[in-house]
Amino acid sequence: MNVYDVIRLRRDVRAEFTGEVVDDATLLRILDAAHRAPSVGNSMPWDFVVVRDPATLNTFADHVADKRREFHADLPADRAETFNPIKIEGITESGTGIVVTHSQSRGGTHVLGRATVPETGLYSTILAIQNLWLAATAEGVGVGWVSFYDTPFLTELIGIPEDVRPVAWLCVGPVREFQQIPDLERFGWRDRRPLDDAIHWEHFTHR
Repeated sequence: MNVYDVIRLRRDVRAEFTGEVVDDATLLRILDAAHRAPSVGNSMPWDFVVVRDPATLNTFADHVADKRREFHADLPADRAETFNPIKIEGITESGTGIVVTHSQSRGGTHVLGRATVPETGLYSTILAIQNLWLAATAEGVGVGWVSFYDTPFLTELIGIPEDVRPVAWLCVGPVREFQQIPDLERFGWRDRRPLDDAIHWEHFTHR
């Protein structure tokens, strides 16, 4: 696959994990791709915590399930019905979690390029996640980004230092297939926005 094929095929995987654990050699190739992401001032503010302990996976999965129920309870009836069949995690099924963290202090006080836009540090960590996701897709490995959790809970669960921020729990594992249509489109949650609506020429146009 070329890079455009991988971008089009990339999915937020939930239900397609095979149950096998991604082998270490493949995992390290994927993490190497993530670590090669561009970063402001070459600060490389990310770290990757690989979680495979079943007890930790189950504890986090239970927490996420509670948060899913809370979200569901706040939805209007029609949106709750649409949300019901949408699976929002594959924590135990994937067998591997990668917690991507961000350290704003990485690189010291004077990070080249971050002085006027401090957020570029966090943006760099997000770029590492995108690299990871595309590399995994090229390897036939699925990735699911879990966002139904309380940050303090995750911080305590895996012992993240106070000055480090967890950015993502990624479920990573081999998949049976990649869905041709993303889940949120398939289940009617939200359609893809047309490219023409996102492109502006010379000035931002309100639409």
